[in-house]
Amino acid sequence: MSDEITPSAGWRTDRTTDRTTDRTTDRLNRQTDIARAAALIADPSRARILKALCDGRALPAGALAAEAGVGAPTVSAHLAKLVEGGLITAVRDGRHRYYRLRGPEVSTALEALALIAPPLPVTSLRESSVTNALYRSRTCYDHLAGRLGVALMRALLDGGVLTGHDGSHRPEHAVRDRPSAYGHDTVYRLTDTGRGDLLAFGVDPDRLPKRRPAIRYCVDWSERRHHLAGALGAAITARLFGLGWLRYGVSLRVVRLTEGGAEGLRQAFGLIAEG
Repeated sequence: MSDEITPSAGWRTDRTTDRTTDRTTDRLNRQTDIARAAALIADPSRARILKALCDGRALPAGALAAEAGVGAPTVSAHLAKLVEGGLITAVRDGRHRYYRLRGPEVSTALEALALIAPPLPVTSLRESSVTNALYRSRTCYDHLAGRLGVALMRALLDGGVLTGHDGSHRPEHAVRDRPSAYGHDTVYRLTDTGRGDLLAFGVDPDRLPKRRPAIRYCVDWSERRHHLAGALGAAITARLFGLGWLRYGVSLRVVRLTEGGAEGLRQAFGLIAEG
């Protein structure tokens, strides 16, 4: 597998693994500057830029300017501050420059903030449509979330692809699990039957990237249930896009299931998607 970063790829440590480890060790040994990170996120335009990047894609400044509703000079200034603050990185693809989150921990932090942030006022039909679409189906960094994401997790459990839990989040029994974060209280495992089902679907569990756990889960912030994360969650989501079963929707991060995708998921995993 190539180590090069491409605009459509998800976050990789690859050549920066040692630097990532150094940053983690440094954070453990020193006080963290929460105020600085909060100040970077606090600007409404920068917050919209960061939210737009939460699906793991690298996007050009023009797309981020449109999402934030600002002009080119303004978005350049915001991007420079976010790069300097370590929340995003800039990558080049030929003559073009793209931006992506530094890593999935930034997306996790933003999702956690969404739990305590007051809702933005809905002032247009489009804003209402985007909000409803985010609840229905969205990406959580590089894997599927929202009602569609938890429905896929439920189908994988019901079909015997995964085992270990029923996919529910019970706050009263949670030890370390919190909404909008990676889960730790449950261990999901791939079954022998599931291995065959995934191979038939076009995902080889033995060829998943080794730099991240194969099977993880997040506690979905809107559904308060588990959705599949980790290398397997990313691989399944990438396959759904590759088959044309998933497409990006009315806004960045929003995805929609096509008619072919609804039928394909029914046949592959027994998932009955909502209309």
